[in-house]
Amino acid sequence: MELYQRIENAYQRINQHIQKTPFEKSIGLSQICESEVFFKCEHLQTTGSFKYRGATNKIMSLPESDRQKGIITASSGNHGMASTLAAQKLNTQATIYAPASASPMKLNSIEKMGGIVRKVDGDCVDGETAARAAAAKEGKEYISPYNDLEIIAGQGTLGLEISQQCKDLDAVFVSVGGGGLISGVGGYLKHFNPNIQVVGCWPENSVAMYQSIQAGKIVEAPEIETISDGTAGPVEPGSITFPFCQQFIDQHALVTEAEICAAMRLIAEHERWMVEGAAGVALAGLLKKSPQFKNQKVGVVLCGRNILLEKYIASITK
Repeated sequence: MELYQRIENAYQRINQHIQKTPFEKSIGLSQICESEVFFKCEHLQTTGSFKYRGATNKIMSLPESDRQKGIITASSGNHGMASTLAAQKLNTQATIYAPASASPMKLNSIEKMGGIVRKVDGDCVDGETAARAAAAKEGKEYISPYNDLEIIAGQGTLGLEISQQCKDLDAVFVSVGGGGLISGVGGYLKHFNPNIQVVGCWPENSVAMYQSIQAGKIVEAPEIETISDGTAGPVEPGSITFPFCQQFIDQHALVTEAEICAAMRLIAEHERWMVEGAAGVALAGLLKKSPQFKNQKVGVVLCGRNILLEKYIASITK
């Protein structure tokens, strides 16, 4: 089955369970960038991020017998929250393996939603390894945060909505971590509009997928702390998102921490929205490349809003 067909099937499956988020023109950012800038407001999605789409689709795609055993996944926050709430609404239990260094706010939210949190020393890949081992031992379904076709298809429903909301988009800017979001969004949009420019955006401090694309294979990359914790971490060896990213990403934008924070502040100033670092990465990518897209119609995916208030305030007042 083609990816775009899988995404359309996913939308039929989950559309009654998710928010169809707005695709809103930003007057202020349009003036700054000298183009028509639209925000895909996925920070308004259930649980505050796009991850709810993929988690809901994956759990709903499971046979009832597997679903009732409970699911196990790995996450530093947003995917864990999404999986927990989706599991609760679909009458099953989610266990989340997370790096011990993950955002306390996000881990607390998972527990308040009824999820079971298991902290793991190390990074995201260590969490994924531990989660896979636990799932095999307990006979439960392991759900990857990004390395799963049904997760990618669920995230891709965001692209399907964009295609309904704007027929003549010239470019879309998407932040990249493991690659699940841009694989789905890029795959759907480019199937129907091969000329659309899909721009992958990374914080300079965390560029695992970018360096893998440059190398032509999945490689390890140095990781430095970033305000964009939603995109941080290495790419799992053998991830199916890697060839999708190679195929669908047309341009790459690497942005500094200062540029991310400035973008977050601009969103607050012009739209009165508080978004997390990963959402700021996408706008920072557009700001960096704006001369190239002058007088064009561009979309920016605001992928989430889950950030500690103190951390947010500190970031936009630097």
